[in-house]
Amino acid sequence: MPELPDVEVYVEALKARITGHTLERVRLASPFLLRSVDPPLVDAHGRDVVDVRRLGKRIAIGVGVPGDAELWLVLHLMIGGRLRWRDPDVNIPRRLGLASFDFPHGSLLLTEAGTKKRASLHVVRGPEGLARHDPGGVEPLDVDRAAFRETLTARNHTLKRALTDPRLFSGIGNAYSDEILHRAKLSPIKWTQRLDDGEIDRLFEATRHTLEAWTHRLRNELDGAFPEEVTAFHGEMAVHGKYGRPCPDCAAPVQRIRYADNETNYCAACQTGGKVLADRSLSRLLGKDWPRSLEALEELRTAAPPPAGERDA
Repeated sequence: MPELPDVEVYVEALKARITGHTLERVRLASPFLLRSVDPPLVDAHGRDVVDVRRLGKRIAIGVGVPGDAELWLVLHLMIGGRLRWRDPDVNIPRRLGLASFDFPHGSLLLTEAGTKKRASLHVVRGPEGLARHDPGGVEPLDVDRAAFRETLTARNHTLKRALTDPRLFSGIGNAYSDEILHRAKLSPIKWTQRLDDGEIDRLFEATRHTLEAWTHRLRNELDGAFPEEVTAFHGEMAVHGKYGRPCPDCAAPVQRIRYADNETNYCAACQTGGKVLADRSLSRLLGKDWPRSLEALEELRTAAPPPAGERDA
């Protein structure tokens, strides 16, 4: 799922291309994309784009008159949704295409990979309607150290859950939370209310550095082009998507915790004092034999073939 750095570069690219231009029409290829009925989508047709902004992991396009975004088109890309800038009135791809936002000088295509179509579009009226789509989390690059601490420790959650909760922190998801926690050298399952002052300071600095550095990196890589290859996996990342590969800081193999459709990647040597955290799927198979350290895990791997479910992982 596109997160804060990815959505920021989308917003910057859209601002440069559509601000001040007329949204002639929106063509829907999937009736399931539009999740609102009042105001109707056609009310946005023929209006000028006056603002584009990030709302958590959402993209909000304001149309109306200068200084007054009367309507907002709120896009949530979810996991597989992506935006593409194409020539005017381009055909919407049959398999992946969801919609086209047509301007006189180009069309913004919305596509979504995968069989589960989760991307959504809402049309809302004015700032009150837009506010209803804001989960309410603080902006991690705008908040000061004291407010960061207050938000983090208001309730007792694991660090992974706290960082990825949009009601607490805006725009952070699975990928960048892994990178933040690795930089802070903190366990993803450590409880927020058990952090000492030094650990909170490390997390605050790691959050700012990670999000700023990746936004800067992605912006520079684009060099003014439209972001076409948005992905949660980058070769330069330290641990996210790097299961089994060496940690760039200590060379220990990156570990993972898998749950539902997600996984958390971390370095046991750097973040958990060498302790291997229980992976839900594997720990069910191994029970009391689940290895508690990197050394025990390596002995297990070399002593026997992996369980059937792991052979093709």
